[in-house]
Amino acid sequence: MKHIHTSTARGKMFVPLFNSKTMQAAMMTLRPGQISGELGNEHPKAEQWLFVIAGSGAALGKKSRVVIRTGSLLFIRKGEVHQIKNTGRQKLVTLNLYAPPAYTPEGEVRRAVKSL
Repeated sequence: MKHIHTSTARGKMFVPLFNSKTMQAAMMTLRPGQISGELGNEHPKAEQWLFVIAGSGAALGKKSRVVIRTGSLLFIRKGEVHQIKNTGRQKLVTLNLYAPPAYTPEGEVRRAVKSL
């Protein structure tokens, strides 16, 4: 069992919290109007589960748009191009789970996923 303190991630745009060999947890915080990055964002070898802790926004894909808000759970397939945008007036805070890990501990996208 491992207890992870998420308070250190608050206020930072994207912070990997913990990696195991098969999963990764990260937090993302977007200010009102802020987007997660280019629409070309993808995780070629990892599925992503995004849970909205607070706020509201939109998940954008090549041909889709999904409204997300506190309590929403979003599944993003391996290799699916996506972008998250804060469309609300408060911070959008999400907990993101990746299987297998998609980012290095520094927050860089893993192109060749390795076990940690």
